[in-house]
Amino acid sequence: MAVVLAYTSPALGHLFPFCALLTELACRGHQVHVRTLAAGVELTRGLGFAAEPVAAGIEALQSIDPFTDSMMRSVASTVEVLTRRAALEVEDFRTAVRAVEPDLMVLDANCWGAMAAAEAQPRPWAVLSPFVPYLRSPGSPPFGAGAAPMRGPVGRVRDWGIGLVTGPLLDRPLARGMRPVREALGLSPVRSADELLRRAPHLLAATGKPFEYEHTDWGASVSMIGPASFDPPLDRRPAWLDDIDLPVVLVTTSSVRQADEALIRATIEALDGQPVHVVATSPAGDTDAVRRSGNVTFARFVPHSAVLDRAVCVVTHGGMGITQKALARGIPVCAVPFGRDQFEVARRVQVARCGTRLPARRLSVPRLRAAIGAARTMTAGAAAVAAGFAATGGVPRGADIVEQLS
Repeated sequence: MAVVLAYTSPALGHLFPFCALLTELACRGHQVHVRTLAAGVELTRGLGFAAEPVAAGIEALQSIDPFTDSMMRSVASTVEVLTRRAALEVEDFRTAVRAVEPDLMVLDANCWGAMAAAEAQPRPWAVLSPFVPYLRSPGSPPFGAGAAPMRGPVGRVRDWGIGLVTGPLLDRPLARGMRPVREALGLSPVRSADELLRRAPHLLAATGKPFEYEHTDWGASVSMIGPASFDPPLDRRPAWLDDIDLPVVLVTTSSVRQADEALIRATIEALDGQPVHVVATSPAGDTDAVRRSGNVTFARFVPHSAVLDRAVCVVTHGGMGITQKALARGIPVCAVPFGRDQFEVARRVQVARCGTRLPARRLSVPRLRAAIGAARTMTAGAAAVAAGFAATGGVPRGADIVEQLS
């Protein structure tokens, strides 16, 4: 059996998909070691993995401007953070490798420095992208804009124009920030996010068609494995769930602090008086207390699977994890993107007709009420996505691919 080292970005939304894959590998007898955010160490040790936190300086670098609904500012902020982290990840990753002596490694697609260090050494490795990967595909617009695909000559011209905007915000700063990191490792420079990810021998994308655009072709070195869904172990079902008699609408915000608390307030007001119970979770919130007020229950965190068993719709910031968890169960979503990859996730929801998309800059109670109502009619699209996810082979197929690396 192999010794596996997993190196993740310091965010629960990234750790959870890794836990899904790593649990499958551990069940097959592999010895799993994890480097992740400090708050995730106890969880991963509880799963039977050896775990240590990434260097504190890496975790301290969070989004510089998290309170924005501007795609442009969000992309620029994300690139700056990830390139600054990259310079710190190299030695942190090397320290982990020396300590673990792994047979193979799985790295987070947002750990650009660790990826460079892995490229510079001989052990087999792969990348797991828990989000829509920064990869180019014929017929798709450049990553980041959240634009819908547009085919033909007009689409090519439009995508060229989008690239004139996203290139200076994503690819050029990435290339500039990664140049000294890669030069110090004796590696050739990369010019784009797509080129960076394609340096990995294999990339596992936690998605599947038709959620991903039907025409998408990322090449033979990329495998779609469907959602890598994971919930922390639950000792018992929350008792307050059993007291809810109405259909549930789950509204949830990001595990990384951003300006999305308005989404909870708007959802509660939009559904006021309707025959549903709103369960609102805010993982980046400041209190762990569960509060009940009429047909609304507030909780900082509750394993989503327990709530989704009762849900008829999910209102989300467009995070890949909760969006795909809902769709894998055939539950339609209303996506309100605020930043990062959420623009891309929300657009895929719209194109796959498995829910609705409402940009955060247009968020209002009447618009959200209409968007949730429309989403609830899209159960057929959600069911089609669920079938597509199942057809990928899921986490077991991802584990097969990882095992084949050695």
